[in-house]
Amino acid sequence: MEKSKILYAEDDQTIAFLIQDSLENHYDISCFSNGKSALEAFHRQNFDICLLDIMMPEMNGFELAEQIRSKNSEIPIIFISAKALKEDRIKGLKIGADDYLVKPFSIEELILKIEVFLRRSKKTNVSPQQYKIGKFDFDPKNYTLQDSNGTITLTQRESELLFYFIRNKNTVLKRQDILKAIWGDDDYFMGRSLDVFISRLRKVLAGEENIVIENLHGIGFRFSEK
Repeated sequence: MEKSKILYAEDDQTIAFLIQDSLENHYDISCFSNGKSALEAFHRQNFDICLLDIMMPEMNGFELAEQIRSKNSEIPIIFISAKALKEDRIKGLKIGADDYLVKPFSIEELILKIEVFLRRSKKTNVSPQQYKIGKFDFDPKNYTLQDSNGTITLTQRESELLFYFIRNKNTVLKRQDILKAIWGDDDYFMGRSLDVFISRLRKVLAGEENIVIENLHGIGFRFSEK
């Protein structure tokens, strides 16, 4: 069975060696010491997931993620960085990352996150069920919103969150229930991540006056379609 392909960008040679050595039995991992060489490889090859450090020479991880996301809105991106400030995590998610791991972390935790995203990224050859949202046809398996003007491709997290809202339309949803369903946890950082992704969905659906993602203070959210 062909191994999943990982693009890994990390300028610390010691950390890069340890992670590559730990993952190469499970995955086909290509390691790059700066953002520029990682981006060049991304343009040449097909990868299934990206692991990006932030502080790198020539092109930092944030810039690299923006370039990757501009070409491919679906591929999962996980930041792995020593930058633990809340602002850095939120910035990473706003750029389009799907997750953010702070160093040091366990290899087991990293592999778990990789596997979660790889499983969710699998496409089927069966025509997926679509859902009508205002003027859009939403395809949750291919992460797309389509209307007469074209197709918007969501990130994996955005698609999962929108699908969860659709399945629970017109229902009051507690924050902790959403977090456990989508992120598998409900800690403080995951809560901030939820706010970022909801903001991103609101921008995508901004032209749909009849679709509302209502913030219920102290409780959670309600997705409704008038």
